[in-house]
Amino acid sequence: MATSADYAKLPSLQDDYALSAEQIASYQRNGHILLREVATQEEINAYEPVIADVVREHNYMTKPVAERDTYGKAFIQIGNLWKLNEGAERFVLARRFAKIAAELMGVEGVRIYHDQALFKEPGGGHTPWHQDQIYWPLDTPNTITLWMPLVPVSEEVGSMTFVDGSQAFGYVSRQEISDESHKTLGSFIEGKQLPKTNYGTMAAGDATFHAGWTLHSAPGNPTDTMREVMTIIYIADGVRIVEPDSNSRRNDMHGWFPGLGPGDLAASPLNPLVYKA
Repeated sequence: MATSADYAKLPSLQDDYALSAEQIASYQRNGHILLREVATQEEINAYEPVIADVVREHNYMTKPVAERDTYGKAFIQIGNLWKLNEGAERFVLARRFAKIAAELMGVEGVRIYHDQALFKEPGGGHTPWHQDQIYWPLDTPNTITLWMPLVPVSEEVGSMTFVDGSQAFGYVSRQEISDESHKTLGSFIEGKQLPKTNYGTMAAGDATFHAGWTLHSAPGNPTDTMREVMTIIYIADGVRIVEPDSNSRRNDMHGWFPGLGPGDLAASPLNPLVYKA
């Protein structure tokens, strides 16, 4: 069994990842970007077993994929791994990733909203069109998600598909991730003939970043290997919680901002400041 001393030997992930002005401008224009080798293969080799072990330990899904609803088929979902394991904590709170998030958004500092492992099983279903931020009781454009595969992702699985510039629309639909959201948002995208981007093949350690309002979906997993992905959601330091206007946002407020309410700074003990310029 791993000890604190073992986790202390994991790569530090504290050094900088250089972003160009054009990459930052591209993210701010499109609401998404792919960055190669945000973590090296050596770093992924060290962290993947740690994160995969936490997912296995906390995965309580017992139904076969075929018997689940659309959301259940999409992925095994485990949240706040950083509170479950010291190695995962080292990964999630990494300065390198947080600095990228802050620079892409153009803000001084970022806090963790929460993290999620999203493991799409062999035969797992598609992730319907949605906007992440319908779940978040935050009135700000300054939210961003890092999405990093811990294993190579083939062309047939691919990255997520993003709708270019869709973050500018803000709140498009209140529908949660479902067959209904896929249909409604799909009609919206087609009706406006909005351009889409899928980055295709990704190496372990590559990462996409996307804004909270960016429309996106993901294909199913027709392969016989698990698509292991780790996500980290960041919010700008100084953002305040707003009055939840749905049960989803109310649940998120209680779950990710314990002890806080509307008007409070989004800065509970679960939302540490991980980068400040």
